[in-house]
Amino acid sequence: MWNINKILFFLFFCTIFLCCIKKKTEVSETTTVNRDLDAILVFDTLRVATMHGVTSYFRYRNEVMGYNYELISDFAKYLGVELDIQIVNTEQELTDLLSAGKIDLIAYNLYETKERKEDFHFVFPRFQSHLVLIQQIGRNSLSSVIHLAGKNVHVKENSIYHKRLSNLNKEIGGTINIVFVSDSLTNDDLIRMTLENEIEFTIAFFHDAAVHRIYYSQLDYQIPVGFIQRSGWLIGKNTPDLLAASKTWTKLASTQRLQQSLENQYKLRNPYLAAQRTPIPAGAISPYDDLFKKFAPIIDWNWQLLAAIAFRESTFDSLAISPVGASGLMQLMPRTAEQFGLDSVSIFNSEENIRAAVYYIRELNRLFSGVENRNERIKFILAGYNGGPFHVIDAMALTERYGKNPHIWYDNVAYFLEQKRNPDFHQNPLVQHGAFNAWETIRFVDNVLNTYERYMNF
Repeated sequence: MWNINKILFFLFFCTIFLCCIKKKTEVSETTTVNRDLDAILVFDTLRVATMHGVTSYFRYRNEVMGYNYELISDFAKYLGVELDIQIVNTEQELTDLLSAGKIDLIAYNLYETKERKEDFHFVFPRFQSHLVLIQQIGRNSLSSVIHLAGKNVHVKENSIYHKRLSNLNKEIGGTINIVFVSDSLTNDDLIRMTLENEIEFTIAFFHDAAVHRIYYSQLDYQIPVGFIQRSGWLIGKNTPDLLAASKTWTKLASTQRLQQSLENQYKLRNPYLAAQRTPIPAGAISPYDDLFKKFAPIIDWNWQLLAAIAFRESTFDSLAISPVGASGLMQLMPRTAEQFGLDSVSIFNSEENIRAAVYYIRELNRLFSGVENRNERIKFILAGYNGGPFHVIDAMALTERYGKNPHIWYDNVAYFLEQKRNPDFHQNPLVQHGAFNAWETIRFVDNVLNTYERYMNF
């Protein structure tokens, strides 16, 4: 028989046990564990969220593009998993998804705050920038933030822009009229609306505004509104293996080359903004479809393939000049342009630029005539067009020397073209034209062919 003391002890033990169970249940319900690398590999999917933006993620001519999009696609490829990407409207939605364990990574450049540093790891890529006032250049433009008193400034509610503007408002006496805009608008939209006189002022980060300034000379973004902040992608604190993998990927030479290439593509000649400057007619691929159709028969190509080259070379910007001096719609080097009758002025004439490019492609077609398969020969021509034909010829010689087919591009000539940066290969007597970093050329071939395939569906 139990005495009263045993009964009381039993009841006390049960109470403690039930409290522990309840506490454990509460913790399990409120504490989220982000998936680490092992779970990502098991499920064969990297779940990512980002936002629309001209350097982040957008659709252009039925093609998904963007600096962050292309980088995160490369990271997923590095991990060997599929990419599952969600597009949201606000930064709060991004961090909420990550906090809830519904995504593995935020592929959007969020700026550091104390709270974010406590809750997440900031990973590649990391920019430093500061907030600036966005306005139009003119007699009525402001020269200092103190002159914002009594002005309307449009921002998203609860965004980092709103928080900084609220603090600034307190600093100058609380007379700024902060106007909230729809969550569906991006900060790029607000910059555009300022330039089109739909709103008078907004604020943005300096490096974002600089991209727009290339295309819109009336943009004034010189007045600082905040201090220097670092930014990056975010992952959960409890994912050490994913963190280590991201650091390893970041340090790869191929990742750094990709980053540099994307910097040029999205910040120096952004496809989205270039298209806005040169409007594309409804139902057309480009403003120059008639010219592509005019000259394509000379080389017996589909005109859409010429359009794909132009898009990948200049994003249909007839005034484009690359860092190495390639110019115009088809990005002709000065020596090549001169060979086909163009000077420093006519190289920017769209019709003359396309004509010269087509005649250059005709020469490349003759040079690679030994490649009998037409589809294979096109790959060799594209590589020669982008990187120079003689580096391709060197790679063909190496391919044959090592017992592979010199008339097949993938896994054959493309492989040995990439090896030309390696002294063991470029010092081979068969190589007549020295070392070559082929990464961009190989990527160019892939990108043109992928774009061409999409254009054929128009």
